[in-house]
Amino acid sequence: EFKTMIDKGPILLDGATGSNLLKAGMPMGDCSEKWILKHPSVIQNLQKQYVEAGSQIVYAPTFTANRIYLSKHFLEDQVTAINTRLVTLSQEAVDGRALVAGNMTTLGRTDMTYDHLLEIYKEQAQALSMAGVDLLVIETMISLKEAIAAIEACHMVCFLPVMCSFSITANDTLYSGESIFDALAKLESLGADALGFNCSSGSEYMEKLVSSLASTLTVPIIAKPNAGLPVIDDKGIAHYSMDAKTFGLHMNLLWKAGATILGGCCGTDPDYIRALRENIV
Repeated sequence: EFKTMIDKGPILLDGATGSNLLKAGMPMGDCSEKWILKHPSVIQNLQKQYVEAGSQIVYAPTFTANRIYLSKHFLEDQVTAINTRLVTLSQEAVDGRALVAGNMTTLGRTDMTYDHLLEIYKEQAQALSMAGVDLLVIETMISLKEAIAAIEACHMVCFLPVMCSFSITANDTLYSGESIFDALAKLESLGADALGFNCSSGSEYMEKLVSSLASTLTVPIIAKPNAGLPVIDDKGIAHYSMDAKTFGLHMNLLWKAGATILGGCCGTDPDYIRALRENIV
């Protein structure tokens, strides 16, 4: 079904999860997976609103549901159970009106061997595919080694489509220093189904990059930026500079530049996805 959607034109993703959970009362520093399972209606209401706003793919809230992150909360033996329950919540929320993507991210560790990375990602990818997700999304990646391990892990455990997006520096490099162009070319050769960016600084910085990549990549390009640059207040809460209407206009530029899988990251909510839909359809 993902392949059919790609052929039909732009695909709309959802917006942020984390910043909306904080708004809904999740304490900073809490284990988000555990908090969601205690307050399932919060994520389900958010996901329903995303579908109503136009999201065709909704990310299950499994972003950090891997052994490394869960071990910080003494939950490392519950990787399969937690991923399964979180996917089920998302499937119930979208009720067949959107695809559900199993979401994986950077482990934030530079000291791990490739084999160890592969093992961690395989465990989560297996749990997600067994839970019945429609595709896998590896997002906010910061190094090529990790991204390769994650994609290889997905391909080892299932045949689902795999999307991968990086968070990048203002110099168009990965946080580990590699060129974004070299990294995406490598991942395309490994069989990634869509590639691009999420998070980072905001949509206005991605336009030139997307335009350059549109002439070099043959797979669809993902653009899922933040709502502009954040300002952190004295309570440690981020406030983003771009309102929904402005975001929608910026996303139109990214679409025209060649991005065909579009959504929002930190600071966005269903209003932003609605504005995005209105600006590209």
